[in-house]
Amino acid sequence: MTQESTARSDDDRAITATTGEEGFLTTLDAAGHALLADEPVNVGGTDAGPSPYDLLSAALASCTSMTLQLYARRKELPLTRAIVQVRHSKIHARDCAECATQEGRIDEFTRRIVLEGDLDDNARQRLLEIADRCPVHRTLSKEVRILTSLA
Repeated sequence: MTQESTARSDDDRAITATTGEEGFLTTLDAAGHALLADEPVNVGGTDAGPSPYDLLSAALASCTSMTLQLYARRKELPLTRAIVQVRHSKIHARDCAECATQEGRIDEFTRRIVLEGDLDDNARQRLLEIADRCPVHRTLSKEVRILTSLA
């Protein structure tokens, strides 16, 4: 099979979300992979799947973990496992001294990384720096544009 025949088109990479008229339970088709999303019970959902913010946090966690392994393999570092935990919250902007926005609330992602393997302090520090280079981190850290249209 050639690389061209296995490549997906942009339409194949689109994520499709379908929510019915009751509740928030949403089916997702993510490039041929079936997922569910929902909201917690306390906001009217059934908690049958992760919330949209949980999915966004999962994107950051998985991208970070993959990026760390990719870097470690390229540099032949003995990283046996990367575990990344991400929590999302909304905080008052005035409570964030290093944030440009000073009014309203801002989204804050707290990322905790566990690196397993026989890594020295220099390798651990470099991997921590590399975590900020994962593509999802970069996307969340810069201006984002969303184009919306009716089909």
